[in-house]
Amino acid sequence: MTENTITVEVAYALPHKQSILEVQVAEGTTALEAARQSSIVNAYPEIDLDNAKLGIFGKIVSPTQVVRAGERVEIYRPLQADPKEVRKARAARARERRASGEES
Repeated sequence: MTENTITVEVAYALPHKQSILEVQVAEGTTALEAARQSSIVNAYPEIDLDNAKLGIFGKIVSPTQVVRAGERVEIYRPLQADPKEVRKARAARARERRASGEES
C-alpha cells in the first residue's frame, strides 16, 4: 500500500533573501515535520527549528499542526526588538522634540 502524499511549501525570509521550497510530505505531516523535511536548514543553518515560531499563511500555528495540501509553512525569525519598547522609545523622542521646539 502506498502512502498518500501532498505538496506544501516551506518559506523563510531574511531582509535581503528569501526562500520558498516545495516539498512532498505524507498526509498527516505536521508543520515542524514539513519544515524538517524541506531541508531548509541546509541553506539557513541559523534556523533553530526546535524553537522557531511557525505559521501557515501568516497565522502562527503549533508545530504539531497538521498541514494540508497547498499550504505554506512559514518559519519566523526571532524579533530583534520588542515592538512595544520600540513604540515607547519613538513616542519619548517625539515628546522631546515637541518640548524642545516649544522652548525655542
